[in-house]
Order: sequence, then C-alpha cells, then structure tokens
Amino acid sequence: MTAPDIALASRFQDAFAAAFGEEYRDADPIIRPGRFSDFQCNAAMGLAKKLGQKPRDIAAQIVEHLDLTGIASAPEIAGPGFLNITLSTEWIAGETAAIAADERLGAAVPASPDTVVIDYSAPNVAKEMHVGHLRTTVVGDALARTLEFLGHRVIRQNHIGDWGTPFGMLIEHLLDVGEDSADAKLLETDPNAFYQAARQKFDGDEAFATRARARVATLQSGDEQTLEIWGRLVDLSKQYFHRIYSTLDVTLTDDDLAGESSYNDLLQQTCDDLKAAGIARVSDGALCVFPDGFTGRDEQPLPLIIQKSDGGFGYATTDLAAIRHRVRTLGATRIAYVVGTAQELHFQMIFQTAREAGWLPESVDAQHVKIGSVLGEDGKILRTRSGSSLRLMDLLQEGTAKARGVIDELRPDLPEDEREQIAQMIGIGGIKYADLSTAHDSDYTFDLDRMLALQGNTAPYLQYAVARIRSIRRRAAEASGADGAAVDSAATDSAAAPAAAPRVVDDAERALALQLLEFGPTATAVAADYAPHRMAAYLFDLAQAFMGFYEHCPILKEEDAEVRAGRLALADLTESVLVTGLDLLGVSAPERM
Repeated sequence: MTAPDIALASRFQDAFAAAFGEEYRDADPIIRPGRFSDFQCNAAMGLAKKLGQKPRDIAAQIVEHLDLTGIASAPEIAGPGFLNITLSTEWIAGETAAIAADERLGAAVPASPDTVVIDYSAPNVAKEMHVGHLRTTVVGDALARTLEFLGHRVIRQNHIGDWGTPFGMLIEHLLDVGEDSADAKLLETDPNAFYQAARQKFDGDEAFATRARARVATLQSGDEQTLEIWGRLVDLSKQYFHRIYSTLDVTLTDDDLAGESSYNDLLQQTCDDLKAAGIARVSDGALCVFPDGFTGRDEQPLPLIIQKSDGGFGYATTDLAAIRHRVRTLGATRIAYVVGTAQELHFQMIFQTAREAGWLPESVDAQHVKIGSVLGEDGKILRTRSGSSLRLMDLLQEGTAKARGVIDELRPDLPEDEREQIAQMIGIGGIKYADLSTAHDSDYTFDLDRMLALQGNTAPYLQYAVARIRSIRRRAAEASGADGAAVDSAATDSAAAPAAAPRVVDDAERALALQLLEFGPTATAVAADYAPHRMAAYLFDLAQAFMGFYEHCPILKEEDAEVRAGRLALADLTESVLVTGLDLLGVSAPERM
C-alpha cells in the first residue's frame, strides 16, 4: 500500500534523473491535490530556474521521461508548467481493497520506532484543574494515542506540581482538619476550596504561618513523618485527577505521574554539574546559566536562574533535571512538551542549556508543542463572571447536560441509559474535538452551541456519519435476514474483513476512496509534526466525501447485489477509518444518534 502522492513522487523523481541528470533525482516533485485533476506536480517552475529553461519546456521534458504505468494516465501540461495528474481508477480500487484488508488501514509501521516522551496535562496538587488544562491534556493525549498506534514507544509524563513552599501550609491545614474530615474530602471534589482555606489561615494566623514555614523545611529535609503526610495529601488529590481524566476519557494513569518531587534529589547535582562544566556562574547572588543566543532588552545575556540566592531551586532546575533523566534513563529519542505558549522562551533556554551541557544530544529531538488559549465570547481568556479561572469539571458537565437536552428532544424513544451514554460521548467529544480541530498554538473561542452542532467541522457531524453507516449496515442485515447486532459488532472491529471488495467505479465512489487512501499519511504527519488538527481536518473531509457518496450512490435501494455489496464494503471501510481516526483524537462514536 502506497499513498498516491508518495507513489507519484517516486515516479517523478525517476523522470527528473532521466531528463536532467542523476543530480536532480532528489528534487522535490511538489505533488499536491489538484483543482482540475486528482493531483498536480508543481516542480517545473523550480527546476526551470536551476536549469535556465522555460517552465513549460521543463514540464514537457518531464512528461517525455515519465512512466506512470499502472498508476495514472500521462499528465496534462497546464498554465506556466503545472502537470495535472489523473489517477487510474483501477489503481485506486486496488489500493482501497488493500487498506480494507489491513488492520492498520494503510498506516505504515516506522522502520525505526522512536521512544517518545510526552510531557502533558501537569495540574497542581490541591488546586482545581481549570479550562487552561483542557488543551494541554487533550492535545497531549491525542499525540500519545497516535504515536502508539503508529508503533512508537510512548512514555507519558504527567509533570504535576507536587512540591514547593505551598505544601507547608497545605500539610498543616490537613493536620488541623483531619485526614478523614469533610474538609479533607474537598481535595477530591473541590481542591480550590481546600487550598483557599489553607491560604486564608496562612495569611491571617501568624502561628499557623510559622508552623507552615517550619513544615516546608522538614519536608525538604526529607523528614519521614512529613513525607508520609505529604504522600497522603497527594493521594487525595489524585482522586480528583482520576475523576477529570475519566470524564475526559484520556489515557493518563498514576503510572504516568512524574511530578516535581521526582527530581528533588537531583537538583543540587544538576547545579553542581553545570557549575563544574563552566556553564553556570553566580550572578547577583544566584547561580545562573547564560545560554548562547538569548539576550534581554538591554542587549545583555539573558540569565536562566537555576539556584536562587537563598539556595532554593526553581522550575528551570527541575526541567533540566527532567530532561537529563528522560534522555539518560528513559532513553528518549524524541521529547514533546505540551505546554502553554507563554513558556516558549523558557523551553528554548532549557533546550539550549541542556544541549550545551551534553544532556540533550543532537540525535534527540526536543519540541515545545505550544498551546494557545481558550477564549470567551469577549475575545479574552475564558473565565467565570467573577474573573476566576473556569473549573474544567463545570465545563465538561455543562457540555454533557446540553447534549443530553438535545438527545432527549430528538430521540425520546431510546432507553434512558443509552441516551445518557450518547450525551456523554457527544458532549465530551464535542468539547475535545473543537479543541483538537484548532492548530494547537492558536487561540479559539469556546462556543458550546457550535461545538455540539450537527453541521460543520464538529464531533457530532463526524459521529453522525458513523451512526448513519451503522444504521445502513443494520438495515442491510435486516433485509438479508442476518442478525443486525452481530453484523454491527463485527464491522466495528477494523480488522473484520468486508464481505466484498470496496466498489470504486463511479465518481463519488472514487472521490471517497481517494480520501480513504490519505488516512495513513495523515496519521504519520500528525505524529511527525505534533499536529492533531490535521487528523481532525482529514476526518471532516472524509465525512463530507462519504455524504457525497451517500447522496449519489444508493446502497440499500441498489438492485444489483454485487454493486450493493461493493458500496456497503466501501461504507464499512469509511466507518473503520472514521472510528479509528476519532479514537486517535480520544473521541468516541455512539452506535446511533
């Protein structure tokens, strides 16, 4: 199985070598989808500049030496030298049949799988997860799912905030209220309330503040009893994280926790090693690194503080210790930090420092997957009316409730438990998909009505396409006297072979098949560029192609049994690709809507 653009590129590069010399074999063929053909080769203009000839003359020479036998007819030269390519319908049909028989749906396994460490979600212990955590969580999870699907080894790292000076007051407050009290239970349901109560006591009660400061010292010194209390405090917060992750249907577990505390014992050694290597030096009382290429507004080298003048450590020290651990111990060949855009400078300086120290070799790719903001209707960061950060759980519950209202109105005939399940899939799926369909470094406006709409590039539109295919299959099974539920169960398994080869003859069948062939390359591009919005865009295009096929190519009403079976097979393959693609985004598809 070969994606059309890849198959064409190889043939065109052979033609470049034959026409212009072997040194031109690696020239980019620039194969793109065409407006007036299936694909277009736009290489003639670039080659013309190098060869000092007219683009149309270059195009003619390419055509003369080009062999597309078995893939496409001879290209047509258009405009200044564009080459319009129309693929062979027989080739499309053969490739479509191949992906239908492939449990991976045409997604290639990498020759050398990477070990990819993905740092994402990263909430704080004893603090509510807010809308800002939505994007880091769902984008990171979609990337982890996609990379694993493609065969890479993925190591999730949930870098929670579980260490530092606030834990003195949190531990003392927990001791005051009792670990079995209702106040302590707030850590599982309303952690902000617990945190604010501790902060209020810290600010208003000097005796409590003194105890809290002393507790920080005993915690950081490794006092066994204090560490046990701290561990129970963290465990209570984990229950809250579990509720959020379960509701969002993300794959993070306790095994993926790698909080700030994980690196506490490595921080001093990190500083000592940087100092010994001559990379870190004392400036204004603090130990700093001045990585190459970073200057402030005064044109002076910009410092990255790794040890404060009072001996304390900051985020930079922890991140340097983490990157060292991820390369040396975890064996990362790629590292992705799914963190807000505001941290761009920080991570650039961290990566540069780690490279100068030899902890991040050139063979390891480190990327900051920059995350934009979720905005309200006023164009500002989404907040409550009081101005505080919007609780993530409130947002998710609102989405599910709104979806439930729509389902109750449209499908009162469905059982109560099924309506509840569908509402969960649509509500949560709609919120996640709206986020994932936007480029991760762009801001977007949170609009539940748009997210849950059945039209446009939304999860419900894609979920409805899946539900429609499943309905067609049930009706086909009923017409043939088969068990509809059994047919449904078999077809939802992407490995299940269709009863017939997908039919690729008519224009709408052909257009749908061409979209299906792009699934594997799209998944590969998502993983390579950390860009889940590409999968969302692809799935939307695929669903639209299916709707066009559905309108122009009758399935159940088709009298020719062979044609009907081929079209049903094409619909089944479409369902498999839609369901698999949605799953890579962490979005579920209900059986019916």
